[in-house]
Formats: sequence, C-alpha cells, structure tokens
Amino acid sequence: MMLSKRNKEALFNPLSKDNPVLVQILGICSTLAVTAKLEPAIVMGISVIAVLAISNVVISLLRKTIPTSIRIIVQLVVVAALVIIVQQVLRAYAYDVSLQLSVFIGLIITNCILMGRLEAFALSNKPWPAFLDGIGNGLGYMIILVIVAFFRELLGSGTLLNYQVIPQWCYDHGYMNNGLMILPPMALITVGCIIWVHRSRNKDLQEK
Repeated sequence: MMLSKRNKEALFNPLSKDNPVLVQILGICSTLAVTAKLEPAIVMGISVIAVLAISNVVISLLRKTIPTSIRIIVQLVVVAALVIIVQQVLRAYAYDVSLQLSVFIGLIITNCILMGRLEAFALSNKPWPAFLDGIGNGLGYMIILVIVAFFRELLGSGTLLNYQVIPQWCYDHGYMNNGLMILPPMALITVGCIIWVHRSRNKDLQEK
C-alpha cells in the first residue's frame, strides 16, 4: 500500500527527526529504568508499540463521540485496559521478563508519549494515520531503549541478551566489566550522549 506524504511523516518522522525521546524528551523515566539489560528493553519497546498503536486507533474511532470534558478519562481507560492485557500476556509467555520489568509495564498507562500522541494526533485524525503515528512513535521509543540497553549490558555485564559476548580471555588478561553502566545514573548519561550526537548531526533541531 502506497503511503501519502502525510502518512509517511506520521510513520517515519518519529524514528529520528521528531523522535519522542531525543527531540520531544518524553518517556525518559522508563528509558532510564528498563535498559540495564537488552531483553527487557526490547519487550518494553514492543509493549509500548502495541499499546500506543491500538489505543491511537481506538481513540481515533471514538474521537467524534468523546465529550471534551472527559476525554482524558476515556484515554486513560483505553490505555489501562490494553496495558492489563499486555501484562497478562507477558506473565503467561515471558514471566521472567515480566518480573524484570516489574511495575514499569503498568506505568505505561502514564507514559507521556502515549498521552501526548492520543491528545495531539489520535483525537484529530482518522484511524489509519493514527495507527501509523502509533507505530512510528513506538518504534522511535524502542530504538532508543535498544541502543541504551545495548551499551549498558555490553559494557556493564559483558553480555547481550544474557549471552556472553566478551571472550573469556579478555577477563583472563585483566578486563573488567564497568559496573557503573548498570546503575541508573549511567542510563541518563548514555541518553544524554545519544541526544548530543543526534542533535549535532541534525543542526535544524538545535533551536527546538
């Protein structure tokens, strides 16, 4: 299916040009909290994509029937219902990961990326563009989670997806994992470095 220019922007802009984490500075709390390991970061990213895309479509379908005075409540109810479904699926099929993510799956309900897209896009657009916007912003969020988790797990634990990737001979010759990388402050520093690199390569974003 060919995408119009507007739909392409809704899908692809959040990957870099209007990334929710790097440009809009949204979803920072979960980005810092779930990126000590790559596996929970990937699962969290997929969960946010699913919830964001579906909730965007639902709110878009209901947009003409939702009274303005209760729109936030309706949005929270829709997101909460989807998050509960995601939680149950994770507990059934990825229990260990659900334990690692702990309360942060539940806190998707208050993720400002979701509420921001529902308010700014889904309430004023048709379901298909809203779906693309949800997928795009969810992917943009997930990309940053994966990048941060990749470096934190690799440098902090010497593993990726719990598989050792730094050879044992490195440790035998004195190499040591950087324990600071798995601490929350290093997540913030890593995100800051990614934002710096991104903005240095995209000069038009520096005034935003």
